[in-house]
Amino acid sequence: MFRPCLYQRYLMRETFAAVFLVLAAFLALFGFFDLINELRHVGRNGYQLGHAVLFVTLSLPGLVYELIPIATLIGTLYALSTLARHSEIAVLRASGLATKDLLMTLFRVAGLLALLTFVVGEGLVPFSERLGQEIKAKALSRVIAQQGFETGVWVKDGRSFINIREATPDGKLNKLRIYKFDSQNALESVTDAEQGVFEPPERWQLKGVVRTVLEGDTSRVERSKTAEWHSAVTPDLLAVLMVAPERMSMVGLLNYTRHLSDNKQQTERYEIAIWKKLVYPLAALVMVALALPFGYSHNRVGGVSLRIFAGVMLGILFYALNGLFSNLGLINAWPPFASATLPSALFLLAAISLMWWVERR
Repeated sequence: MFRPCLYQRYLMRETFAAVFLVLAAFLALFGFFDLINELRHVGRNGYQLGHAVLFVTLSLPGLVYELIPIATLIGTLYALSTLARHSEIAVLRASGLATKDLLMTLFRVAGLLALLTFVVGEGLVPFSERLGQEIKAKALSRVIAQQGFETGVWVKDGRSFINIREATPDGKLNKLRIYKFDSQNALESVTDAEQGVFEPPERWQLKGVVRTVLEGDTSRVERSKTAEWHSAVTPDLLAVLMVAPERMSMVGLLNYTRHLSDNKQQTERYEIAIWKKLVYPLAALVMVALALPFGYSHNRVGGVSLRIFAGVMLGILFYALNGLFSNLGLINAWPPFASATLPSALFLLAAISLMWWVERR
């Protein structure tokens, strides 16, 4: 079992304190701006100030997940710069502390932060994000996002194409149309229903059903008050439309990607999100490695402020590159693994270069 010595406990305590201080400051700042943004919806339908505050509160776990690596970089920069300004880093190095030992201590801090990032991303974010979106949608009397199609949501299920005009957050479908094709890809039937209510595990109870059956050159129309519809499409799959892929759980991403793959639809966006879920927590390790070379500087005049500014700029750059490479990967059909890992790889390369430069001085 690892038992940190005195300098390791001190360094870990100072780094953790700085990281969580930066994280709290970021949460307060971003939470304030999110609340200001939500105020424009207050007063519409049943959306009140309490709904806005609750929605912003439920979005905080998502902010924590996104900001931990950036807070790790800035917090570690601040902690190491403060120690360097007080000559504590110089004393440790003069006492025989190697760069490798200092880096391993920081890696222990980063490892715990990476674990926290993973737990928050898998345990809190999917639940809080979906709950927040449901509360907002119900208060505003909205339906689930239509993905930019004026005709509603389109879903493929085996040999059927389903058009859903309205999918409500409570799992009901309104005004849906099911196009069913046969093995020769000829249209077999068109079913219209006023409403669909899900009954687990894979059955929908349709109401107000009108079914048009095509038989060669003829057709017939069947009307019924209710009908059963068996489909792999579930409310959980439709709820994916309410949550960004980056804020879904790994299980949810895998299930939805499998559904898209089974129906021969594009999965690149969700595959990139899966790789990002695996790689993003490890960004904390890259950030402490990038911050370490700054701790070896003994510049006392304006040194801390300059390094904090550099940390903020690097954090913004990392955040921007994460989104940029995801979009570039989709546009240029890059491998999902490359799209998800390139930002961290670039920052790791920069960290290794800086440490090599510092060691050679």
